[in-house]
Amino acid sequence: MASIFDQDLARNGANHAPLSPLSFIERAAEVYPQRTAIVHGNLRRTWAETYARCRQLASALARAGLGKGDTVAVMLPNTPPMVEAHFGIPMARAVLNTLNTRLDAEAIAFMLDHGEAKAVIVDVEFAPVMQKAIALRESKAPLLVIDAEDALFAGEARRIGSTTYEDFVAKGDAGFAWDLPADEWDAIALNYTSGTTGNPKGVVYHHRGAAINAISNILEWDMPKHPVYLWTLPMFHCNGWCFPWTVAARAGVNVCLRKVEAKAILDAIREHGVTHYCGAPIVHGLLVNAPDEMKQGLPRGVKAMVAGAAPPASLIEGMEKLGFDLTHVYGLTEVYGPATACAKHEEWDALDIGERARLNARQGVRYHLQRSARVIDPKTMQPVPMDGETMGEIMFRGNITMKGYLKNPKATQEAFAGGWYHTGDLAVQYPDGYIKIKDRSKDIIISGGENISSIEVEDVLYRHPDVLAAAVVAKPDAKWGETPCAFVELKPGSKLTPEEVVAHCKKHLAGFKVPRAVVFGELPKTSTGKIQKFELRKKAGSADAIDV
Repeated sequence: MASIFDQDLARNGANHAPLSPLSFIERAAEVYPQRTAIVHGNLRRTWAETYARCRQLASALARAGLGKGDTVAVMLPNTPPMVEAHFGIPMARAVLNTLNTRLDAEAIAFMLDHGEAKAVIVDVEFAPVMQKAIALRESKAPLLVIDAEDALFAGEARRIGSTTYEDFVAKGDAGFAWDLPADEWDAIALNYTSGTTGNPKGVVYHHRGAAINAISNILEWDMPKHPVYLWTLPMFHCNGWCFPWTVAARAGVNVCLRKVEAKAILDAIREHGVTHYCGAPIVHGLLVNAPDEMKQGLPRGVKAMVAGAAPPASLIEGMEKLGFDLTHVYGLTEVYGPATACAKHEEWDALDIGERARLNARQGVRYHLQRSARVIDPKTMQPVPMDGETMGEIMFRGNITMKGYLKNPKATQEAFAGGWYHTGDLAVQYPDGYIKIKDRSKDIIISGGENISSIEVEDVLYRHPDVLAAAVVAKPDAKWGETPCAFVELKPGSKLTPEEVVAHCKKHLAGFKVPRAVVFGELPKTSTGKIQKFELRKKAGSADAIDV
């Protein structure tokens, strides 16, 4: 029998609207029309102007025959067209597919085909690889190619499309009557995973999740009105962790950055009064290790978000010297970027740097609007004891989780088995509820029957003052099956030897966990700064691995 609270109390247009981040830019333009929305070189645009251009883009796409469920791919750096794409494309009811600008033509061709892209907006810098990708497509369906030009691009501009971005947008109506999606479960974006084994998977985001993660970003950072956000994080990566929508929700400033370089970042922070930025550890390391003369006159209290490897003590200490406030987050493409944060406690401030680093190295607790993040035994699907020792797999459930993998029902079902999203990351959970990753399931090193966490060994390597970056993978061993192999990137001018690396590790690790081989050199990284361990695994058995 229906409850009295369900009788004659139906959902309708007056009391219910689909959640979508598109409403954020609409409000920003209504309430703060003259506030700056975008900074790029000498370009300045207000929220009213940005909103009008997004509507023009949506209108132009609609006039070109693109609409609900059509994929519009973009291959752009962090420039104004990329900001506009996050609003204009879904305003046309189309789905935004941001392409990694460092991928090769073969990978891009696969994504264009698999996502069934009807149009692609490409920055002139990436025209050569896009032209090759288009030629490699298996699909013969028409593809509208739009060239995005940028005055700050110093190289030779090549056009491969039928129109330029500015000409295309100019054909649209700035008063285009867009509307929210009929269903907040409608797709807003398609993001491809790295595809380190086989073809990449297409992760589908919905309007509801994008809006909710954007709001969670605000809550995690206590982000005030009108933040000045510097785009060091690629917007092609998990839609910039949903921050294009977050910045609009707070009517902030998008400070665009075409290339991530220490001087450009530090100059932008000073010039524009940057308050917030995000990035992988390598991005923050660029600033900490920059020459002192570059770091003069920086504002205090800049909020930085770091994801990926846990920040070592040296990085936390370096950021504190800069006067920056570092927050460690964790997530994956499948959960819209960050979905847990290492929420800090005031009493931690009184602890020494080593203990603060230990606490801040944890992946933390669920984002505000994520339903749950737990460490679960994947065999029993029961939460492991919160003792900081029992390992299980990190799993999520709730609002900030993908719709699933495009055209891949088997992978989707496996990912959501038991009503949880399975991350593949092995971790423990402490009595205070904070999660700490111990390793990826595929990164655990099994030596003589003993499990070795590569992350534990890496944490020790990062404690050495000469180490800039480190990664540990399994190296085949005739006696032990596997032993740890350390790949180490040294700071400029370092004279560190492999023997000294091993001696350092022996001070902090049990003997069987100490690397048996050490390799010096620059580590292969993705465009977002993550170390590519799959490349290192290929090298681990080579002659370059010096046994010590």
